[in-house]
Amino acid sequence: MSTRQQELADFLKAVRLRADPAAFGFAGSARRRTTGLRREEVAQLAGISPTWYTWIEQAREVSMSVAVLDRLANALRMDPMQRGYLFELAGKLDPQPHHPESRLDQAIMQQLVDAIATPSYLLGPYWDVLAWNAAAAGLFGHWPRSGEPLNLLEYVFFAEDARQLIVDWDNRCQRLVAEFRADSRAMLDDPHFLALLARMEASERFRTYWHQHDVLDRQGGLRRFQHPQHGELAYLQCSFALTQQQALKLVMLLQAE
Repeated sequence: MSTRQQELADFLKAVRLRADPAAFGFAGSARRRTTGLRREEVAQLAGISPTWYTWIEQAREVSMSVAVLDRLANALRMDPMQRGYLFELAGKLDPQPHHPESRLDQAIMQQLVDAIATPSYLLGPYWDVLAWNAAAAGLFGHWPRSGEPLNLLEYVFFAEDARQLIVDWDNRCQRLVAEFRADSRAMLDDPHFLALLARMEASERFRTYWHQHDVLDRQGGLRRFQHPQHGELAYLQCSFALTQQQALKLVMLLQAE
């Protein structure tokens, strides 16, 4: 028995025992020895065998399909966080992934990046640049201080000044596509993602790299730029997920020695 199996079993049991039988259409009874739903009631709601569901709660070696997990989550009326946790424990990809609210108040986002001295910006789940500071605007000359929507992929692939600014531009493009593919694995049916992908298909280089199916973590490291006014600049890129807004990434470029 693995720790993950036991955690999944304990999680399902905890959710089941917290459920109000009356809310699920089961009358209360003095014969109920515990609060919550019975195992056979959960199995009935999910349309699976009571014996099989019992085995799941006993952390036995049973294989659960995505469809069964979906029925269990719906049967127990799990909220989006509970559902995501269930699929994570089962090691399956949720066909209806939960995307936490990705936007902070615009003023708060701007205040966050403005408090940082080095070039910094906030990326949304589709790699939209939601806020950037004056240092970033100075480095990426194409970026206005505020106003029109800006997407990092569209900037790198379509802005002429990006090709001139980013040292080893082609290699960076290839890595960015691999990082974006890994980052978007839970959004493949998302209409906003598909709309961005359709726009990016206008770039032959993006199409080539996208269809290579490479995947990489969004890693930091040395980033070099050939700035039209300041010459060659070198930074160490660091990316951080925000604890309460994990769909957002704070990207900081620290001056390299």
